[in-house]
Amino acid sequence: MARFFPSLDAISVIGPDAGAIPVVVSVAHAGRIYPPELLAAARATRPELERLEDGWSDLIAARAGEAGATVVQALWARAVADCNRGEGQMAPGEVAPALRPQFAAPGRKERAGLGVVPTRLADVGPLWKRPIDRASLAWRLDSLHRPFHDALADALERTRKRHGHAILIDLHSMPSIPAGQAGHGARIVIGDRFGDTTDSWLVDTVVAAAERLDVPVSRNQPYAGGHIVRTHGRPDRGVHAVQIEIDRSLYLRRDRTPDHDRLGPLSDWFHDLLGEVARAWPGDTALPQAAE
Repeated sequence: MARFFPSLDAISVIGPDAGAIPVVVSVAHAGRIYPPELLAAARATRPELERLEDGWSDLIAARAGEAGATVVQALWARAVADCNRGEGQMAPGEVAPALRPQFAAPGRKERAGLGVVPTRLADVGPLWKRPIDRASLAWRLDSLHRPFHDALADALERTRKRHGHAILIDLHSMPSIPAGQAGHGARIVIGDRFGDTTDSWLVDTVVAAAERLDVPVSRNQPYAGGHIVRTHGRPDRGVHAVQIEIDRSLYLRRDRTPDHDRLGPLSDWFHDLLGEVARAWPGDTALPQAAE
């Protein structure tokens, strides 16, 4: 069944209430709905804003429900808010002066305009007519970012209560990694924050499955996992999380449209992967014993 959260159906949750298997899939960057408020505020064109998307990555997860997993997906575009960034991840220069004190320590991505609200793109420049002000930030967070994380936390907790543990697969796509960058040549990158968001059994299972696609696979380079797995991955509480980045050239044509001849086998692979990670759970003995 499908359940829709508030904010004009910005988020969808598809699957059993707690999943037939203990797996939750998050798809944060494949949304293709551009609210009128967003387009009215944009300096960039819609095709330029679409460059932010993990184009059609939701189609890779199309059979996740058949596998028994719950899927939490952002339906609104990433240009509204980036659910894989924390609420404090912005560069001060990208927001109105009144907001700058709360964004005092930007990282590399935020300085590049890829914070919780994307504000710039290479070869495009500023995306918005005005700096992000308090009202705009609140609308974006309340409409998409917070509902997405509330829905994901709810799905994981329902799954954990039913099965005793939960597995989060955070699905993304990436451009081809350029020469000179860590991980160059990898077509799939598995991120677990260098062991912080899961125990080794999950990463080992996902890496082995990815290698069966006969493409180069990297772990944590150059993508170690973002805000989603960092926030929701709690192996100490039986919630294990990995981020999967898949090179878009494996399933998209040059014009960024889906190549269904290659997308179908990739979707089948992802379906099978979910069953594999569900079966790989080593048992409750892996959890620490807690005093009552």
